[in-house]
Amino acid sequence: MQIDILTLFPQIFEGPFTESIIKRAIERELVQINLHNIRDYSLSKHKNVDDYPFGGGAGMVMSVEPIHRCLSALSEDNEYDEVIYLSPDGEPFTQKIANQLSGKKKLAFLCGHYKGVDERVRENLITRELSLGDFVLTGGELAAAAMVDAIVRLIPGTLNDETSALSDSFQDDLISPPVYTRPAEYNGWKVPEVLLSGHQAKIDEWRHEQSVKRTQERRPKLLE
Repeated sequence: MQIDILTLFPQIFEGPFTESIIKRAIERELVQINLHNIRDYSLSKHKNVDDYPFGGGAGMVMSVEPIHRCLSALSEDNEYDEVIYLSPDGEPFTQKIANQLSGKKKLAFLCGHYKGVDERVRENLITRELSLGDFVLTGGELAAAAMVDAIVRLIPGTLNDETSALSDSFQDDLISPPVYTRPAEYNGWKVPEVLLSGHQAKIDEWRHEQSVKRTQERRPKLLE
């Protein structure tokens, strides 16, 4: 998979993409992640990428030209399955969407900043808009990093045990059940006996019951 990220602050990704699972996927050549500084595509003397909004109002707006120039240059050598804009009012990002995108070959992510991007970008250059949640971040970089992590970990070969991802929360519209590890008793707190029984059918049944219970308590809409 190839992922291209258009951003004003490429340094933000140095931590998330140089550690843990993403680092492993890159080293295994399962994913190639390229960072593109939108400022490099500005024609202004001072590499400006934003301007005041027409009609007045507080804040600045990312200009259409450098974004268009960046995407046009990248599209000369790439045919993207999706060009995704990170926006608070986009489609809520879910595990289902992560599963869908993990099967794509080439993705581009546009990270907004300030008061957002010129609407003509959204109307003409974007194929999909995704949101990390009903809140506003300083920019789309953190949202892009989170989504890329969720997507890349699903690529076969990324996790040492590929079945691990199948038991994640939301994979089957249920929240994952409680998990425990050694010691079996600590400070008077005990692991449920069924998990120590060695009876796999009963363990599986208990885990499913716990998943349903947790989902009913914490995310009942998933059961609808």
